[in-house]
Formats: sequence, structure tokens, C-alpha cells
Amino acid sequence: MIDLAYHPHRRFNPLTGRWVLVSPHRADRPWQGAVEKISTSPLPQYAADCYLCPGNARAGGHRNPHYESTFVFDNDFPALRADTPQRSFTQHPLLCAETEPGICRVVCFSPRHDLRFSLMDLPSIAKVVSVWRDQYRELAALPCIRHVQIFENRGEMMGASNPHPHCQIWAQSTVPDEVALESARQAEYARDHASCLLCDYLSIELKAQERVICENQGFVALVPFWAVWPFEVMILSRNHRQTIGDFSGELPGDSPEAFGDILQQVTTRFDRLFDAPFPYSFGLHQLAEETWHFHAHFLPPLLRSATIRKFLVGFELLAMPQRDITPEQAAIMIRRAGAQPLS
Repeated sequence: MIDLAYHPHRRFNPLTGRWVLVSPHRADRPWQGAVEKISTSPLPQYAADCYLCPGNARAGGHRNPHYESTFVFDNDFPALRADTPQRSFTQHPLLCAETEPGICRVVCFSPRHDLRFSLMDLPSIAKVVSVWRDQYRELAALPCIRHVQIFENRGEMMGASNPHPHCQIWAQSTVPDEVALESARQAEYARDHASCLLCDYLSIELKAQERVICENQGFVALVPFWAVWPFEVMILSRNHRQTIGDFSGELPGDSPEAFGDILQQVTTRFDRLFDAPFPYSFGLHQLAEETWHFHAHFLPPLLRSATIRKFLVGFELLAMPQRDITPEQAAIMIRRAGAQPLS
């Protein structure tokens, strides 16, 4: 018998077809690696030097309006450009390239410089989700767009250049690799089992309750069985939906309010885990395909505390991902962290 809490073992990720090595016996090894610094200075409600605060000038020369809720604008320094012509380049079968048209936007969650999801009230978070839905519907309807990626990098550890609460939207003419991989796996599972991969997976997790962190009428947050990052969290819609554009409110919990509630619950528990603002990369995975099931990923870099960071190095970069703390242990820690906001 395999003891998943003790024996080194591999876990399979059915969404990607990849494996992750789990080494639970290493969780208690002494740490002599890098220790990060945490900023303890409180943020002001308004920062005169912030290019995202209302009324301030941005680096690209534009000036923000005096917005009072959410604010969306085209990225001044976009990774993708809509005026990029469709071209391909092939010097040799091993040397190929093609242009990638697209649109990049920024969404400011709030005029307040000092807020984050865990500190925002539910109506304000629901407003952000509604903006995501509207932006998705607008961008996905464009003939040149095949995929819309909504994502947030939170905290200096994740390379966030500005603490003002905001996210990015990258809409592009092709489906990116990670999403294409998940799409193929979900389609394959649907052909083989005549059912949805993530619907079936969610049913298993809800029965076990071993890795579930929190839930509401529309969504369930859990540490996936195959998680790579120590405190990785996945949010799954209870209803079989493909994209955020499907959040119509016609079914219980199928609404921006329900998704906003689960975001608030998860991010609050993250902050309380180590009693410090929790860094992460967060993103929606969505695709307008019948076999696709809407979900979102939280990928945090922390390992043992707010000052000890998880790095993918050595074996993890050259061979396969590896983790020490098991997903089951991580779920217990996040669940027990509590839902009281960290001031």
C-alpha cells in the first residue's frame, strides 16, 4: 500500500498529462536558503507617484480619469498589438516564426491604492468580475481573437511593478500552449468517458472533502491532487460553464457575486495563512468549447512562511516538478487559516 503522506510518489495531472513528484518526508528538513524581506509599511489610499491612481499621469503620456470604481484602459506598453500584420517566417523546418496580433488591457479594481481582493467588500469584487465578463465578451467577439487570458500578479515576489490593485487582459489570435494542452486533455476525456473531466473530478473532491478549502453555491476552491506549488489553489465552477462570459445568473451561484465571494474567501485565507499579504499569480482558464470546464488557478510562490519562497530549480527545471508538503496538508493549513480579513 502507498502511504501518500509518507512515501515519495508521483501524482498525475489529467489536465496536462504531466506528473509531479511528491516527497513528503522532506517537509521538515532545515532551511538555510534565501529569506525574503516583507514590506511592513502600510500603503496610502492614494499615491501621488502611482501611475494607476485616479487623476495621475501614466508613463505612456496619458492621464487617468478620476475614476470611482473600476477602470479599464489599453496597456501603454502592450506585449501584443492589434495592428500587427499576419505573417509567417520559415528559414528552415527548425527555424519558424509567425506574427501574433492581439490586444492588451489593464483593469484597475479600485481607485484605492491600498486595497486587494481580501480587503475589498463583496459588491466591489463582484463589480470587477462583471468587468471581466464584459471585457471577455467584447474581446472574444472580435474575429481576430481566439483566446482571452485574464490574470493578476500580486506582490513584489511575483514581479508586480505596482501594488495598486489591478490585473491584465491579453487577447490573442492563437490559443496559448497551456490552454491548448488542457483543451486537448478535456476533449480526449470527453470522447473516452462521455462526460466532463473537471465535472467528474469535482464530484470526487466534494465527496472526499480532503482537499476542499471553501465553497459556495456556484464555486468550489480546492488544492488540486496534482498541485505543483505548495499552496496552489484551483477554483472550479459547479455548473458546466466554458467561460466567464457564461455567468448569466440564471442558475444559483452562476453570477459575478458568487465568483467574487469565492475569490474573497480564498484570498482572505491566503493572507491569514502567514499573517501577511499573500503573493500569487492568478488567472482564469476559459475557452469557448463544449468540453471545456471553466476554472481558475492561484499559483503562490511561498513555501514555509511569508519569507521563504518556493523556487523551481535543478531537478524541477530539468526533469519534473517536485513538492514536499502534500496537497492534503496544504489544504488543511489554508482551510484553518480562517476567513477574518488581515488589516
